[in-house]
Amino acid sequence: MNTLRLPKQPPTVVSFWNVGALLYYSTLLFMLETLFYWNKFKDAYADEAVLFSLFWLGSVLFAFSHIFMVVFDGWSRYQNYKRIKDYLFVHGFTPKIARLYKGSKCQRTAFLVAARELGMEDKVISYYRRLGIKWYHFVPHFMIKDPWFLFKKYFWSRTFMEKHYEPKFNYRELSASLSI
Repeated sequence: MNTLRLPKQPPTVVSFWNVGALLYYSTLLFMLETLFYWNKFKDAYADEAVLFSLFWLGSVLFAFSHIFMVVFDGWSRYQNYKRIKDYLFVHGFTPKIARLYKGSKCQRTAFLVAARELGMEDKVISYYRRLGIKWYHFVPHFMIKDPWFLFKKYFWSRTFMEKHYEPKFNYRELSASLSI
């Protein structure tokens, strides 16, 4: 265990925000987009424009469903973060575990937040740079490799349905006791 120099730990809500900030901003955008499309749909429906009404209704449903998808994605990334943090605390940084989370910007963010809170962020950033991953690589690798990802179980289970993970350590207490 790496308890010798544990940095001060942020409150849980700060960690939750840091892990999913990009996703939470996306939620707000999808809410605004849904409202915009809803108004377009109402106008088209009032004008009795059937094709436009169907188009805008489809747009409303698309944007509205994404609100829930992004929220579930945020939940899953937070579960990843807790699992990663426990692993890093016990075993330290290893490329093997970092490789598992290189696939998407959101997963890398969960890994980076956990590493930052344990004082290992530089190692993770260096590793991802060696792999050629840049800050602007937002599109997950699996979407490029497998265009049929929406119809695959791995996509739905890993992206939106991570099981609740209970951390094995109370890092705030550990951090406080080590700083005394």
